[in-house]
Amino acid sequence: MEQKVLSFAQENHASMPLLEQLHREIAAFKEYGKETACLEFPHPAVRIPVYVNEFWTSKQRAAHSLHEISYRACFKPQLPRFFITRLTVEGGVVYDPFMGRGTTVIEAALLNRLPLGCDINPLSRILTYPRLNLPEIAEVKERLERIDLEAPRDVREDLLVFYHPETLRAIVNLREYLLKREEHGEMDGVDAWIRMVATNRLTGHSSGFFSVYTMPPNQAVSIESQRKINERRAQTPPPRDVKAIIIRKSRSLLRNVTKSEAALLRRLAARARLITSSAERTPGIEDNTVHLVVTSPPFLDVVNYRQDNWLRCWFNGIDPRSVNIWQLNKPEEWQEKMTGVFRELKRVLVPGGWVAFEVGEVRSGKLLLETLAVPAAMRAGLVPEMVIVNSQAFTKTSNCWGIENLKKGTNSNRIVLLRKPLSG
Repeated sequence: MEQKVLSFAQENHASMPLLEQLHREIAAFKEYGKETACLEFPHPAVRIPVYVNEFWTSKQRAAHSLHEISYRACFKPQLPRFFITRLTVEGGVVYDPFMGRGTTVIEAALLNRLPLGCDINPLSRILTYPRLNLPEIAEVKERLERIDLEAPRDVREDLLVFYHPETLRAIVNLREYLLKREEHGEMDGVDAWIRMVATNRLTGHSSGFFSVYTMPPNQAVSIESQRKINERRAQTPPPRDVKAIIIRKSRSLLRNVTKSEAALLRRLAARARLITSSAERTPGIEDNTVHLVVTSPPFLDVVNYRQDNWLRCWFNGIDPRSVNIWQLNKPEEWQEKMTGVFRELKRVLVPGGWVAFEVGEVRSGKLLLETLAVPAAMRAGLVPEMVIVNSQAFTKTSNCWGIENLKKGTNSNRIVLLRKPLSG
C-alpha cells in the first residue's frame, strides 16, 4: 500500500483522481486492526469527511532516538512520518512554520526530504539544528575536557533552589564559555551540540538532569514553586556531574544513528533553512518551493512557552521578554492569526502542495479548533480536503462531537489536511 501511495505522490499528488485515491486509502485504513469511522464535519456549510482511526500508534516501531528532546506541546514523530511518506517523495521540501523542538524537521531529514523550519522562539533553532549537523561522541568528549567548569564564578543565588552550588558553578562556567564562543563567531557544530544537550538537561525529575527533582523537563517552574517542591519533598539539590550527564545524553540521542544516516543529515544540514521569525512573515522562503507543511500551531489558552522556557532562555542569554510568542485567548483572535499564517503557507507551497495542520480540543472539548482552522484556510485560498483524527481508542458515532474519548487532547491528534489549488 505504501509503495502505491508513494507512486501517486511522485506522479502528481494533487490531481483529482489521485486525490480520490488518497481518500480511499484513508477510508479503508485498518493497519492496526480497526476500521475507519467516516463522520461529517460539524458545520453544514463545510462538506469534508472526518476520518477517525488509529493511523499512527505506539505499536509502531519506536521513534528515532534523535527525537528525544523535551518541549511543551510537541507531537510524536509518527505524525509527520505518516504524511511525509504519503504526500512527498525523496528530495521533496517539507516545512514546519511552528518548529518547536524540530520533530517535523528531523523526521523529514531522516526520510531524505529537505527540511525547512521557522519559529519565533530562538530556542527552537538551538534545539533543532545540532541534530542535523551531528558530531562524533569522541569530539564531544574532547571538547568538554577542554572547558574549565570549576573556575570561580559569581552565580545567581536564587538558582540554588534547583542546583547544588558546585553544579551551578559548572553550569555558569559552561554558559559563559558558550556565550563567548557565539559572541566571537567561534561556535562550531560541537559547541552547538553541547549547548543543545545542556539546554535539555537543565531541569527534570531524575539523576539524568542537572537539577534536583522538579517538574518534567519540558518546562521550568518558578523559583518560588521550586522552593515549595523542595519543602514538600524535604529535598536539597545534590551535586551532579555536568560533563558526564552531557556525554550520557549525547550517547542516548545518537544511539540509533547509522553512518549513512549521519552522512545524510550532514548533507541536508548544509541546505536546510531554519529561521527565527513569525510564521506569517517568512521572506527567507521562496514562493512555490514547499511540497508539504506539517505543523502544530499554538493552541488557545493552553501553553505559556515564555514562562515555561525562562530557565532555558537564561542559559542561552536570551531575554524572554524579547520573544514575541503568541498567547492567544480568544477564538476570533486565533482564527485571524491563522488566516495570516495560511496566506503565507499558500505563497510558499508549490501548486497542489499540502498542509497537515494539527489542531487540538480546548476548553474541555467544547471547542474543536478545526472548526476555526478550516474557515481561516478557505479565506486564505487553501482547499480543505479532510480532517484526520488519530486515536488509539474511539467509539463510532454519527458526528465527531459525540466521540467521548476524543474530548481531551491527550487521547488524539486532529489534523486538518489542506491543499493549495493547482492554479489561482
